[in-house]
Amino acid sequence: MSVIDDASALRDDLVRLRRALHAEPEIGLGLPRTQEKVLAALDGLPLELSLGQGLTSVTGVLRGARPGPVVLLRGDMDALPIQERTGLEHASRIDGAMHACGHDLHTTMLVGAAHLLAGRRDELSGDVVFMFQPDEEGCDGAAAMITEGVLDAAGRRADAAYALHVFASGVPHGVFSARPGTTMAASDGLRITVRGAGGHGSRPHRAKDPVPVACEIVLALQTLVTRQSDIFDPVVLTVGSFHAGTLRNIIPETAEFDATVRTFSPEAKARVRQAAITLARSIAEAHGLTADAEYLDGYPMTVNDPGETAFAAETITDVLGEERFEPLENPLPGGEDFSRVLREVPGTFVLLGAGDGRTDNHSPLAVFDDAVLTDGAAVLAELALRRGQPA
Repeated sequence: MSVIDDASALRDDLVRLRRALHAEPEIGLGLPRTQEKVLAALDGLPLELSLGQGLTSVTGVLRGARPGPVVLLRGDMDALPIQERTGLEHASRIDGAMHACGHDLHTTMLVGAAHLLAGRRDELSGDVVFMFQPDEEGCDGAAAMITEGVLDAAGRRADAAYALHVFASGVPHGVFSARPGTTMAASDGLRITVRGAGGHGSRPHRAKDPVPVACEIVLALQTLVTRQSDIFDPVVLTVGSFHAGTLRNIIPETAEFDATVRTFSPEAKARVRQAAITLARSIAEAHGLTADAEYLDGYPMTVNDPGETAFAAETITDVLGEERFEPLENPLPGGEDFSRVLREVPGTFVLLGAGDGRTDNHSPLAVFDDAVLTDGAAVLAELALRRGQPA
């Protein structure tokens, strides 16, 4: 039987696991119930298992029958602070938490790959590291796992690393997609606090109102992006949080806002960092106020190795057919902490269409199709199996 056939035989078990994970999502670095489900699903497999110390990660190592490379496969496990509104039978039972980005599918596909590879251990050249990672969404779980040694879990540094990520829209259903080079943007933060002098709302001339100044800075940042950034090396800057004041007739002392900044090159990042800080401080000064401006480094750009990306494309088309892989034309402005792994190990980050195209990831209405689970598990397993074969 082929790996695809073996994966199909696992379908019911994978669907049950995925729906159990979806119904009980957890957020952040501490995912005890998710960890428990993963360990139960891996029980009985010939894996060397270790648990994270500062986070509820699971790392498994499968030793192949013959010498060969170390291949790392990653699945992120965390959910988002979103109230689910899908109405699904297996919808989240946890108030304010939802697997709206498909990480429950990633975890399940990695469990499936572990079962498939354990069943073909005699065919496996080299070792496979299974990286079950908490908190991709906010606290840099990949960096924490790297610090705790996941890249060297097999006793030596991984030679190649692969991850899949499902998308509710933007990628055709059931199609895998990847590109060499920059694939996802750097994801950074910009925090601005405008400081003025409070007073009565009826007498603004007696105060130094930070609210209109902060609003002016927000609008000026949008102009900065369009007028100081190369359209072929774009910048995305979005203000997602703005806070000021307590009552409508009180001029507050401060107004503050936070923005996300997405860039696709080190040069663009350096330009927007300096320009945004200068702009905020200068506008505030022009109005007789001051501004504290802080640029917060986040996830770096996700950069796919050209050779590993070509290998992944060849594997997918060989296993599933040419129609199941499409080159990704342009990088995506989302951020991803698998970038941390790819800075240390050559590998590739592959997209997989798993929705109906009507909603985006991170939507309370996002729905992902269980039908992709077996193909995702099979692709991960095939990447590990074939990476150890002679060219």
